Amino acid sequence: MFYPPFLFIFFVVFLFILFALFGLVKFGLVTLALARLGISPELVFFLFFLSILGSTVNIPVRRIPLDEEPEEILAASFFGMRFRIPAWRRREMVLAVNVGGAVIPSLLSLYLLAHAFSPLRMFLAIVVVSGIVHWVARPVPGVGIATPLFVPPLAAALTALLLTPQWAPPTAYAAGSLGTLIGADLLNLNRLKELKAPVASIGGAGTFDGIFLTGILAVLLA
Repeated sequence: MFYPPFLFIFFVVFLFILFALFGLVKFGLVTLALARLGISPELVFFLFFLSILGSTVNIPVRRIPLDEEPEEILAASFFGMRFRIPAWRRREMVLAVNVGGAVIPSLLSLYLLAHAFSPLRMFLAIVVVSGIVHWVARPVPGVGIATPLFVPPLAAALTALLLTPQWAPPTAYAAGSLGTLIGADLLNLNRLKELKAPVASIGGAGTFDGIFLTGILAVLLA
């Protein structure tokens, strides 16, 4: 989550990245990879656009009471980026689900799992990637559950190539998306209080957080 006056700057940067992805789709790179998923270029555009819109939407699911008054954190650093942390005094944390970063990738992954060449092997790939991501994920106070950027997509691509070489791209997407979601977020729900933040969002920053980008990168690598 970013806050003024930097919100507009990051929005412009993310919009530029989005159009760059559109360009990759237009010139065939992403289309060639996602064609193996059975997804048309038009649907790829729609999913990218829907995800960027959905990244701004967090659906609250529950409130978590805190044992003590939260410690004030003015800023947090993560991989060279600094984040302003909003001040809050309520002894509770809101758990939410991000539409662009969790709901949309999960629905697409479940669709691929239901139509998989070998659902059991794809499910096994998801379990393997979930374990790897959970092993490297760390709670960063004020930021969220963080993982090294290239670990989830590399793990998903390699696992997919080993388990389902004839169905690697769809398996890589499902394992990358659901594996990151399960390993980083869901399996660390018991550590949410360590984040010391007013909101814990499953799916994080949405389109440009680990879950969505992991799925796309995993497909390209596979």
